[in-house]
This record gives sequence, structure tokens and C-alpha cells, in this order.
Amino acid sequence: MRSRMLFDLTPRLAGIFAAAALLAACTATPPTDPEALAAYEEANDPLEPTNRAIFDFNQGFDRALLKPAAEGYREIFPDGVRSSINNVLHNVRSPVILANDILQGESVRAVETITRFAVNTVLGMGGLFDVAGQYGMERHTEDFGQTLAVWGFGEGFYLMLPVFGPSNPRDTVGLVVDSFIDPLGYFVSFPVTFGRSAVEGIDKRSRALEPLDEIERTSVDFYATIRSLYRQRREDEIRNGEPGGNIPAPSISFEFLEDEETLPVQPAAGVTIGENARPKSNEVSELMR
Repeated sequence: MRSRMLFDLTPRLAGIFAAAALLAACTATPPTDPEALAAYEEANDPLEPTNRAIFDFNQGFDRALLKPAAEGYREIFPDGVRSSINNVLHNVRSPVILANDILQGESVRAVETITRFAVNTVLGMGGLFDVAGQYGMERHTEDFGQTLAVWGFGEGFYLMLPVFGPSNPRDTVGLVVDSFIDPLGYFVSFPVTFGRSAVEGIDKRSRALEPLDEIERTSVDFYATIRSLYRQRREDEIRNGEPGGNIPAPSISFEFLEDEETLPVQPAAGVTIGENARPKSNEVSELMR
């Protein structure tokens, strides 16, 4: 089934990558002024004109479809139902998290992932209820982009993907590899897989409604603010929340807002961010969990 799916998608993927190759020609010209050049290099965004165009497209897609769907999702389903849906989505992703736990040599976290999956599948009625969490087994997420970072691969330049949002070459490769690691795709039809992705996107967006609105309202440059937030969050994920370290930093995606605690926002070069643009922990915590 997976091979058939890939066969059907190959022409579309070829078209997407061909278009991306053409768009890549629209690179930002490095400034000659030393101070401006330093800011340019710090941003590490050589495709900024193209990335901003894709960002504008994503914003239009969000306003026309995703945000209204997320608002409707909130109106239709009460908090408890939405929480159960989120629990199930996280539970079915456990094989991908486990694979990356193992690839990163995180044996303790791998055991936690297996235990959480077993407990929540059996006692939590297929993952509807986070029974394991009630016993102190906290959830975590891992992906192949993080695995590549642990293995020493740099993030590369900043990249804005259509629909999927902020990324970079390393995390884009990780996104593709994770799709192959996920066993669900081998047993269910493409419409089911697509439906799951759509629900995940709507679920994430519904939990980021107020934070994103506030960040957009108070940011002088919303694009640069999102770029900075995403990189900070990816660095935190790669370190598993531990401070320090020299690990390189960097949907429909809003995981760059996910955190248990308030993540201090470091402004991008040349960008001023209002105090209220800082994500609030009670609004943005566990966006993917």
C-alpha cells in the first residue's frame, strides 16, 4: 500500500521539487555593509524572498481554511473531547517516537515510550485517556530531524515549506524519513492517512489560536519572529529541554510554539518584538502532545 501511495504521489512530488528548484533562484543578495552583512549571516535565510512568498501563501491558506476550521473545531467539540483526540494522535505516533528514541541512544526514553503506549492503549481505551500521564510518565516527542541533529548534522539554511511551515533541509529530510518509519501508513489507505494529518493540523491550530494572534499583533516583522521562535524551539527539542550544549538549532505546523514553560523569545536580527509577543505557557504548552 505504501509503494502504491508513493507511485501515485511521485509526479506531484517531482513537480513540487522542480518548482522549489526554480524558486531557489530567488535568493537574497548579501549586503555589503558590514553590520547588515552580520545580520544577514545571523538570520541564515538566503532564500528569504522565496520563503516570505511561501509564508504569505501559508498565511492566506490559514486565514481561508485552517483557522476557520480550528475555530469550528473548538466550537463543536468540548475540551474533554479535544483532549482525547489529541491523546489518540500522540499515541498512534508512538512507533515513530520510539524509533527515534532508539536511533538517538535514549534507552530510558525508549522504555518510557513503550510503557506509555502499552498503558494508554490498554487502560486508556486505545489512547483516549492519558492514564500513563496520571502515573507520572510524561509524554515526549522525537523526530528524525532531531535524530540527525544528535548525530551531528547541521540544520542548514532556513526554509519555509508550503502548508507545513518553518523548516530547514535537515528537518525536511526528517519529515520524509518519519513518514516511512510510521507503520500506520503501511496498513491503512491514503485517505485515512490524509485524514489523520488533517485532524493533526486542525488540532494543533486550535491550540495556537490566541498565541499566534498575539504574536502577529505585537510583532514588527511576523515572519522574522516566527523564524526566531521556530529555531529556539527546535534547539530546545534537540536538547530534550536541557540547558546549554552546542547542538545546532533550527507544519501544517505549529510545534515551534510547543513548550511546558514560557520560552523566552530572542528577537531576530533587526526585529523588535513586543513584550506581549512572548508565548504564555498556559496557552501554548503541549501543542503536539
